[in-house]
Amino acid sequence: MYDGRQGSSSPFEQSVYLLSEAGRAVDRLLAQRLEHRGLTPVHHALLSALSQLGPHGRDDLTARIEAPAAEVGQALDDLLSARLLQAMVVHVGGRQEVLTVTASGESALEVLHADASTAQDDLLASLTKGQRVELNSLLRRVCAAAARGAGQAPPLREPSGWTLTRGARRTWSRVREGAGPAGEPHAGTAH
Repeated sequence: MYDGRQGSSSPFEQSVYLLSEAGRAVDRLLAQRLEHRGLTPVHHALLSALSQLGPHGRDDLTARIEAPAAEVGQALDDLLSARLLQAMVVHVGGRQEVLTVTASGESALEVLHADASTAQDDLLASLTKGQRVELNSLLRRVCAAAARGAGQAPPLREPSGWTLTRGARRTWSRVREGAGPAGEPHAGTAH
């Protein structure tokens, strides 16, 4: 693998290029699974955002999703029509439509998460369980560093449904506090 010091024959073997290529492969796999279910990545992003963040105004939600407003609006209408979302009108500082995920929407999201898990298993089939855990840990650190560099707070809450061992909980706590798994500060973290 090219790292700038080993003199590999191809700079396209740098981690940054490999991450980008892996990301494109994942996007393709997930988009295919979503398309099979009659959904798009925007539908998935909306369901995920509302499930994680709770009820949101339509305008605020549209601003949070990184897609054209017309595409987000169409996806919201699709999800409302399918009864995966529910809209409520509230009158706080003016009329506003607040959206929330229905029980059917949560069930659909669980199916999408299972699809993502299957896609992950397909993509990482050549790795051992230990290598998968290590890769996940390294990618979390890379994403946290990228988010700090972009001025965004990384999502460091433990996903629901995880069962962590005592050691993993300690590691997770250190990561949330800005330290690496062994307690060493991450680069760029003030301690």
